[in-house]
Amino acid sequence: MLDGAEPAHCTVCCCTRVNKILMVLFMVLLIFATLFGNLVTLAVVVGTKHFHTSQGYLKASLAVADLAVGIFVVPLSVYAEVYLMVAESAPEWTSYNSQSVSFHPCNIIGPIFAGCTFVSITTIFLLTIERSIAVLRPLHKDSFITRKRTTILILISWVGSFILAVSPMVFSSEIALEYNSCSRMCNYALGTIGEFPSQAWNILLLFPAFDFTLLGGTVVINIISLSSIRQHSKHRKTLAETEIQTTSNPTFSDIKAAKTIGTLTVAFTASFTPIAVFVVGNVLGNEWCNFSFFAFWILATNSCWNVIIYSVRDQKFRLRAH
Repeated sequence: MLDGAEPAHCTVCCCTRVNKILMVLFMVLLIFATLFGNLVTLAVVVGTKHFHTSQGYLKASLAVADLAVGIFVVPLSVYAEVYLMVAESAPEWTSYNSQSVSFHPCNIIGPIFAGCTFVSITTIFLLTIERSIAVLRPLHKDSFITRKRTTILILISWVGSFILAVSPMVFSSEIALEYNSCSRMCNYALGTIGEFPSQAWNILLLFPAFDFTLLGGTVVINIISLSSIRQHSKHRKTLAETEIQTTSNPTFSDIKAAKTIGTLTVAFTASFTPIAVFVVGNVLGNEWCNFSFFAFWILATNSCWNVIIYSVRDQKFRLRAH
């Protein structure tokens, strides 16, 4: 978290004009990939009766969160970097943090990025819970997992995620938002002091603590579900040979969906881990300028991966998308 008065840093990918152009092209491509992929996801979920389920609602919520990153977060970075290349000086607001001016774009964009990240983690956790019930308790799936309950949980996840996203500015006067010259994004930063007080330190560590708690629970539940699927698969051939019919086992579609959610969990964990490491290191006093750029943009690219995972893992989704 850098003070707004510091000069712009030269990260490994942004030092030369060619690298800056490549960086902007990457950002623009990311915007189009995120918008296209998540609009396709929403179109498939909304336009196909088969996806009007609790799982479909959760996937739509995840797509909206990812779509917001492509609409609000990345375009601001593109604007700032294009302005810097054309005018050969950064926009004035990038030189200040949110405590120094009456209005700062990062006051909106920063919480949107953080809030949508929390929504994504929470939604993946809810998807995992939903699939684990379908796999472990298939007879209770329809009575326990309802669209009404899922809708309520989605609303709670959005409200809770954005409350958590704005909590650093609400509960600590030392924390502000700024356009970070290392990450090329809006980050939480120190306001007018030079050291992290213990309160600010604890508040910022809420982010990785919350994320890794949910991700850890998601991984454990996925392991339990996939272990059950493995046992079910061992018995499937025997049941087929003896022509024994049972309704106590999960359906093939439930098993396929559980594996898809497992893949989503792995992808999100891999994309989020660098940013969590950066936040902890930053709070401890490490700047890690080059690392911060890659960490934040690896996380941003996760917003366009979900539709690829759905297309590869779900044949019905793939057919509808085409």
